[in-house]
Amino acid sequence: MKKIAVLTSGGDSPGMNACIRAVVRTAIYNKVEVMGIMHGYNGMIGNEFIPLGAKSVANIIHRGGTILKTARSSKFTTIEGQQRALENLMKHGIDGVVAIGGDGTLKGALEFGKICSIPFVGCPGTIDNDLIGTDFTIGYDTAINTVVEAVDKIRDTAESHDRLFFVEVMGRDAGLIALRAGIGVGAECILMPETKTDIETLIKRLNSGRKNKASKIIIVAEGDEAGGAFTIAEHVKRRLPDFDTRVTVLGHIQRGGNPSAMDRVNSSRMGFAAVEALLAGKSGVMIGIINKKIAYTPFENATKHTQRLDPDLMRMLDILSL
Repeated sequence: MKKIAVLTSGGDSPGMNACIRAVVRTAIYNKVEVMGIMHGYNGMIGNEFIPLGAKSVANIIHRGGTILKTARSSKFTTIEGQQRALENLMKHGIDGVVAIGGDGTLKGALEFGKICSIPFVGCPGTIDNDLIGTDFTIGYDTAINTVVEAVDKIRDTAESHDRLFFVEVMGRDAGLIALRAGIGVGAECILMPETKTDIETLIKRLNSGRKNKASKIIIVAEGDEAGGAFTIAEHVKRRLPDFDTRVTVLGHIQRGGNPSAMDRVNSSRMGFAAVEALLAGKSGVMIGIINKKIAYTPFENATKHTQRLDPDLMRMLDILSL
């Protein structure tokens, strides 16, 4: 293996730059050239290849986002787009690719593998932590810390005005940001796609809670079956008009910011392991960390999680929110 490429695809997540840095420097240490592909699979199709050296990735470990930019590519789902991408990889003499991204990125690599014999290894870059094959994805720890910091500030206002706040966090298909952040801020209730939301139960819970509580925080994942924070808050306002109810949507603030120490270390470990996996002849696997050890999960298995949320965490939430 003489030359590899690295790309970031899908939504950005804090720690992607740390992973890119690890890929580049590990490859150079092993006397392998590195090309960066700008704008993910779109850049692979559009021939946006740039050489990367050790200096290219200096002073990026602490930066959020991705220096390689990122995009979602509809063209890459077509056979014409994939053929163009393959031609560009071959033109640049690429012997292996590290793809950093989420579920769509890995599915794209899996599908591409049907016409492309160049080995691909993935690193799980998504704040949602919704991929099977790793305990924590790149960016998840930073995202939940961002939510906790924001909600701590919201609670100051909530307590000053005796208000009920519905705070919407990211999680269209998975409520893992909502769950851990909600526990971290001491939320009264957490509403997620994985659990059935019963408005009547929520009303009873708010009515039966301690009346002298200065503030109440409800965390809502954007993919909750009952709707987003605004929809649910409207239901509650109609039923409990005496509550001073407010809504805050954190939105894309959760994607940005400097990665946490945990994300910097995990991302570096994954990038390092991805290059070593390519050098060892591995292909079609996602690099993860399970029980603090590097793990390799085939792309076809590293899909969005379909597991139930930890029932012990849910039971603990109910008890601690009294």
